[in-house]
Amino acid sequence: MTVYFIGAGPGAADLITVRGARTLARCQVCLYAGSLVPVELLAECPPGAHLVDTAQLDLDQITAELVRAHEEGHDVARLHSGDPSVFSAVAEQMRRLDAAGVPYEVVPGVPAFAAAAAALKRELTVPTVGQTVILTRVAARATPMPDGEDLATLGRSGALLVLHLAARYVDRVVEELVPHYGADCPAAVVAYASRPEEVVLRGPLGHIAEQTKAAGILRTAVIMVGRSLGAEQFRDSHLYSPQRERSAP
Repeated sequence: MTVYFIGAGPGAADLITVRGARTLARCQVCLYAGSLVPVELLAECPPGAHLVDTAQLDLDQITAELVRAHEEGHDVARLHSGDPSVFSAVAEQMRRLDAAGVPYEVVPGVPAFAAAAAALKRELTVPTVGQTVILTRVAARATPMPDGEDLATLGRSGALLVLHLAARYVDRVVEELVPHYGADCPAAVVAYASRPEEVVLRGPLGHIAEQTKAAGILRTAVIMVGRSLGAEQFRDSHLYSPQRERSAP
């Protein structure tokens, strides 16, 4: 049978895609991270489905559950928060499923940065201000960053940065980015985006660390830094310009 890596979205149960919900509803086995995936989503599973909380399992144990379900003839939903393409650790699971000869598919989901932008009511790409978004994190206890992907290097681009898994290190983020963006550059921290407990902080880069620590935000948050967050005076996009050539109907 097939393993489906399903993006569960940023937190709100109704932000899973229609395809994701329909796939979940026909899988007799569901593996999910209890600390990240909203429990309301489990109601989409079919009656009698075998539910496995992976919060306390290591990679080999998770793989064993996926392979076992496949061998027993079950489709498996592997729920991941956000979208599986970003910071989801699906690559190593796919590698092991390839080795075991287990087929899998990926169902995309709403990523955390998109939910954070919605909470801020901001377009991240603004004409003449910023057209590039960089998704990254900081090196800490987790896997080291590759050469050339440190904040100082990325900050030289001036692009809008979205940092995942970095709220605990907000002081370091500010220290490394202020030389490139300036202390007055617009910044934001969005925690628990789309959930009832959502927290939205806005302010200049030089003050955002103080706000973040005062709010007690340590996890489940993204940090955004870039001029697009505060852009008000900018040229309209060419997309809907009356001067744009349009295709004949």
